[in-house]
Amino acid sequence: MAEKMVMLALSPTMEKGRIVKWKKQEGDKIVAGEVVAEVETDKAVMDYTSMQEGTLLKIVVPEGGEAEVEETIGILGEEGEKIDEEMLMRPVEHEKAETGEQETKEAEKEEKEETTKPEEKVLSSPMARTKAKAAGIDICRLKGSGPKGRVVAADVDKAIQDGQGRKAEEGEAKDEVLEASGLRSAIAKLMVESKFSAPHYYLKVSVRMDTIIEARRYYNEHWGKDDKISLNAYLMKFAAQTIRRHPMINSTWSDGKILRHGSVDMGLAVAVEEGLRAPVVRNCTAKGVRAIDAEIKTLVAKAKENRLGAEDHQNATFTITNLGSMGIEEFTAIINPPGSAILAVGEIRRMPVVNDRDEVEIHSVAKLTLSCDHRLIDGAVGAAFLHDLKVMMEHPIHEMY
Repeated sequence: MAEKMVMLALSPTMEKGRIVKWKKQEGDKIVAGEVVAEVETDKAVMDYTSMQEGTLLKIVVPEGGEAEVEETIGILGEEGEKIDEEMLMRPVEHEKAETGEQETKEAEKEEKEETTKPEEKVLSSPMARTKAKAAGIDICRLKGSGPKGRVVAADVDKAIQDGQGRKAEEGEAKDEVLEASGLRSAIAKLMVESKFSAPHYYLKVSVRMDTIIEARRYYNEHWGKDDKISLNAYLMKFAAQTIRRHPMINSTWSDGKILRHGSVDMGLAVAVEEGLRAPVVRNCTAKGVRAIDAEIKTLVAKAKENRLGAEDHQNATFTITNLGSMGIEEFTAIINPPGSAILAVGEIRRMPVVNDRDEVEIHSVAKLTLSCDHRLIDGAVGAAFLHDLKVMMEHPIHEMY
């Protein structure tokens, strides 16, 4: 007997998921415990493992489509089995628009006629809803040609041809409404919570990078020709070493208490197609620059491919974000919870610097900005950390490899 395959909650906070890729096609046999699809949650792209067995009779939600938790994404059954059309129908509720006072009874009557009641439902296919949303068409106003009045993709296509979709005058730019992906929504929620729950303050310092640049150049030329070390690996190591002297930087404010983390788990902000990831290198104080760099390369590659697991990007105790490669001189960043501080790194620029003898010299300088949570990191603590980080970066320890 045919049965529904529903969207599972792949993370504790997941409310809906987007099908990134089906690994099984209609007609394929599925065994319990087998990965059948890749699903983007509010946390990451994860494997969807089937708890059911049978033949995949119908894919209800296509690649790129979304479904709420417990909503049908596919139909399983015996090979050749017929599917009850009702199993394919996903009701869409159209909320009644709020209306203000009407100037005339005639306008009020028209409003009532045009407003769909909350209890009214329209049966439609996933493809029809996707097309209708893209075209700006209210699917609740379409007459369905499918079984039991179901609105199918062809009905939406006809409505578009009839001019029901949104149009722009020739040469006129039109607005576009985009659906936020699970990742984009998660980023938005996290950043708002961080900015409005943690009182941020910012400290800035200029750091001479000449010694680091020379040390990196020398290492890469002599030992790292096939595996060059990135600047971010040095930044992570220096920050981790400095945190050992200032453990409050590596802490979290939690329910009126301060949780001081034993391990320095360093996050690195990485731009991906749909937003931002912050993969985490664990226990940085116990690793050398080469080991840190190797992990960064692996994690960044996984981030670009949307293959980060929960353990790869959650619970960073400190984060670094570097926009120097994009020509940004300096910037401030929002703290990445559960951490209480984030370091923003700007572009390295050649500029004049006055030395201790009042002589002007040309140095490679980068501006660092530290964002701190004032609930647990006082200004003096943040300043001391940033000062010591500057000293360490200008006089690096070569045994860090």
